[in-house]
Amino acid sequence: MSEPLKSAFAVMSPWADIDPINPRGLQPRIASLADKKIGLFINSKRAATPMLNLVEKRLKAQYPTAEFSYFSSVIINEPAYETKEKDKFEDWLRGVDAVVAAVGD
Repeated sequence: MSEPLKSAFAVMSPWADIDPINPRGLQPRIASLADKKIGLFINSKRAATPMLNLVEKRLKAQYPTAEFSYFSSVIINEPAYETKEKDKFEDWLRGVDAVVAAVGD
């Protein structure tokens, strides 16, 4: 009988160490969208605008007192805060209570 083959590879766990800090949002969640100004961010891809138009329509049906404001990124796949529109983008952000972003691929 032959001797079993020995592997040259070590078997390792695919699980990484976990971060001990619990994840949290960037901002506290707002309790309701009623009477809020909702920013709709378009990333300049073809389907982003129609998707956000539908989001606005559905949110208006559920929260009729909400207002909506659009911002369209000027360069596809470039973060708005890294473009020449950075100041305009930051002003827009300061004027909204929540943001919905669409990636129109």
